[in-house]
Amino acid sequence: MSVLSSLMRLRISVLLSALLLGSGLGGCGYNDFQRLDEASKAAWAEVLNQYQRRADLIPNLVAAIRGAIDAEQETLTQVVEARSKATAIQVSPDMISDPQAMQQFQAAQAQVGSSLSRLLAVVEQYPQLKAIEQVRDLTTALEGTENRITVARNRYIQTVQDYNVLTRTFPSNLTAMVFGYSPKAGFQVENEAALAQPPAVNLGRP
Repeated sequence: MSVLSSLMRLRISVLLSALLLGSGLGGCGYNDFQRLDEASKAAWAEVLNQYQRRADLIPNLVAAIRGAIDAEQETLTQVVEARSKATAIQVSPDMISDPQAMQQFQAAQAQVGSSLSRLLAVVEQYPQLKAIEQVRDLTTALEGTENRITVARNRYIQTVQDYNVLTRTFPSNLTAMVFGYSPKAGFQVENEAALAQPPAVNLGRP
């Protein structure tokens, strides 16, 4: 009887300890770290999804334009090269914890955006290109993708901001230190916007 009583008391003690631990972890931000960590990973996956969609559309647009005009071959080459460099970067969920890797990724994607902006500006300057249905459809799809990229990136920025605030404020910063949670890298929107400014397109027209 005493052995059963001891076992019962031990089980009750373990249960109470688990409940207290769970309550303590919840109160110190542990559960919030789990929630925001998953949210930031999901937001990052959507950013990558939209960038990949843009990368998949570019070759079709380049092929359609290359077959329609002989001019602006340099612009076509630049967008192809920028896409190639961007897609060569290995991406993973761990990248959001590596500021240097994120900076390289952003720079590469910004270069794609810059060269693509120049290419779309070229399309606007050539009526015969705008008259091609495939070119029209692809440019519309790319413009829509740029909007989706902006939305996905902003959502990621917000989730990372919430996560990083949690890692730096008391008492959740203590939980971050204990469990090894560190701030995640965000997008430098102003720098990327500056990089993505398209150069002027001059086709020799007055």
